[in-house]
Amino acid sequence: MPAQPPRNDRFLRALRREPVDCTPVWLMRQAGRYLPEYRATRREAGSFLAMAKNPELACEVTLQPLRRFPLDAAILFSDILTVPDAMGLGLYFVEGEGPKFEHPIRSAADIDRLGVPDMETDLRYVMDAVRTIRRELDGSVPLIGFSGSPWTLACYMVEGGGSDNYGRVKSLALNEPAAMHRLLSVVTDAVIAYLRAQHQAGAQALQVFDTWGGVLSPAMYREFSLRYLKRIAAELPRGDGAERAPLILFGKGNAPYVADLAASGAEAVGVDWTIELGDAARAVGGRAALQGNLDPVTLYAQPEAIRREVGRALDSYRDGNGGSREGHVFNLGHGMSPDMDPDHVAALVQAVHELSAR
Repeated sequence: MPAQPPRNDRFLRALRREPVDCTPVWLMRQAGRYLPEYRATRREAGSFLAMAKNPELACEVTLQPLRRFPLDAAILFSDILTVPDAMGLGLYFVEGEGPKFEHPIRSAADIDRLGVPDMETDLRYVMDAVRTIRRELDGSVPLIGFSGSPWTLACYMVEGGGSDNYGRVKSLALNEPAAMHRLLSVVTDAVIAYLRAQHQAGAQALQVFDTWGGVLSPAMYREFSLRYLKRIAAELPRGDGAERAPLILFGKGNAPYVADLAASGAEAVGVDWTIELGDAARAVGGRAALQGNLDPVTLYAQPEAIRREVGRALDSYRDGNGGSREGHVFNLGHGMSPDMDPDHVAALVQAVHELSAR
């Protein structure tokens, strides 16, 4: 798709560390169950997966929060597990338990059977959703595409779903590191191809969610997560000039590794709420933009408390960034929850824009 600079480009400008009129904001899981219109669309679809695999419905729920709030970016409505599903693991969802796989990875032979999916056949519904959303956004704000990180996807693929202690996947890494690296290598190939295809379909920025990197010890993180995040940053084709799609590497529990992630070549690092933004900005040292990092639970507070915490986070970033607000994208430290009040989201977005414009 030819370059079409959005009318509101402060999100992309911030990722390039260029001046903006105020700090841009978008929210992880901004399209979700806290919105009654989302719940209505899900009822229409019949299930989460049916909604995600229908490009028109995926477009609808992507746009719903933008109709309510003056957010500075849209993010594709999808799921990080579309990639292992397309690799043949058979994704399904259990009410109250979350995602499961019919064919989890249980042996080296299972790993050896894996291959990179074809993006325009096996995952065409995702690319069609990206194309549909770009058309319907009509140049209003940028569209973010995304993927899970290789380690996070491997966690689900080996555990067969969520986990309390990640015993299976950690045991594989410790007992059979060569097999673990083969798994992470093919998943990394798939993630690179997936993100590249989203960019080609129209995504204007790309984010990798390393949700479970923080469950690893420092040595294991560097071997089994950081190594592959660096490879994505180095090998992912993401265009040049006006058509370049900035890459954001986000992880829960990644505070000790912010400097490493900033040195990876990614345009931005996303952090959770366990690190002060000022400390993160000092660790980044101007090598990348920074995204984050309000604790999502703050949205349960009253609007005046939300505004106070927004101001504190903005000031912390500015103080750690030499007195400048440039290079910051405001976000939550993780995703929103279904019982959050949309009015509190409105208060957060308003506070970010007003307080950062001062």
